[in-house]
Amino acid sequence: MVCLYRRRLVYASVFSIEGFSRNLRKEITKSNKWYFFDNGIRNAIISDFKSPDLRNDKGQLWENYIISERIKYQQYKRIKANNFFWRTYDQQEIDLIEEHSGKLTGIEFKWSGSIAKIPSTWRKTYPDAGFRLITPDNYREWID
Repeated sequence: MVCLYRRRLVYASVFSIEGFSRNLRKEITKSNKWYFFDNGIRNAIISDFKSPDLRNDKGQLWENYIISERIKYQQYKRIKANNFFWRTYDQQEIDLIEEHSGKLTGIEFKWSGSIAKIPSTWRKTYPDAGFRLITPDNYREWID
């Protein structure tokens, strides 16, 4: 993809993930989430090359990195999975939903902290779905 930003031509490899819904009124599906395959391009576009310790967008960088690596992993391993995000109008959210072999798994990404609460609407609506927390401590097993 080619885009013009601040009068400069930027060649960026981006992808989008659609919202997930099984026709629940509260679920938001009208907008997509966009990610870069390379965080360096994202950093160049927003002109922020500070160390992660000094940044206020660590969570966004982490989410972008880990989702792009998971998509690459799925492609390398020829895993046929549908990827979505999940969000409701009452602001419940899951970063990534993988639909693979008829099973749903909600995945939450946390840069810091090891506790993620499963959204109550998700648990009630999709009781058979799995849930997983990915942090810097356990991400390798998920993308290797």
